[in-house]
Amino acid sequence: MTTSHPIRFVSLGPGEPDLITLKGFKALQTADCIFCPATMTRDGKSSSRALSILDTLGFSDTVQCFRLPMDKDRTQALKAYEAVYESSKTLRAEGKNIVIVAEGDAGLYSSIHYIYDKLREDGIPVEQIAGIPAFIASGAMAGMHIVSREERLIILPGLVTTKELENYLKQQTVVVIMKLSQCVEEVHQCINSHPEYQYHYFENVGTEKEYYSCSNEELREKRFPYFSVMIIRF
Repeated sequence: MTTSHPIRFVSLGPGEPDLITLKGFKALQTADCIFCPATMTRDGKSSSRALSILDTLGFSDTVQCFRLPMDKDRTQALKAYEAVYESSKTLRAEGKNIVIVAEGDAGLYSSIHYIYDKLREDGIPVEQIAGIPAFIASGAMAGMHIVSREERLIILPGLVTTKELENYLKQQTVVVIMKLSQCVEEVHQCINSHPEYQYHYFENVGTEKEYYSCSNEELREKRFPYFSVMIIRF
């Protein structure tokens, strides 16, 4: 039996359940199976902010978690994605309505795009439903106007040098750093060398542990966890 339903990739937003879009929520309501990522640490523990969002929204009965190791070696993660790819393809052929979820926005630094791309290459209809990325939610939390008028914005992963940050800011480009834990020393050096810039730091946005600071004195010593973002203005 075949179905006309595309496999939907639903963006859940940064953490607060209410920040999912209405379109994303409606897609979850029609799902027979929701594939949800969970993080697996080296000591075998599992956690999932995405699952917590789905539980709060009332969709835990249709969820299947797949576990992703916290490891720079992506071998095991790719195996997990491959398993979801095969399962989602099989279930869709059986007439099931399938959703695969991602935190933040599924098209912004989201590794589940590996599954999306493989399905599309196979000619299987897919649909990506937009969500609110963490830096947008962060700006709203702080009451910031992230960019205005003709200002430029660049979004960087954590693999960035102090020199690169300096160059962007000298060009009057607002900088957003995702995956901040990967460039702690570089950011500290930038703060120490250029205290004249505005450093807006956020962690765990959209959760009960959310935190915001723009204190250079605090940030030049702070260790940044995985779920953290920084917006730097000139």
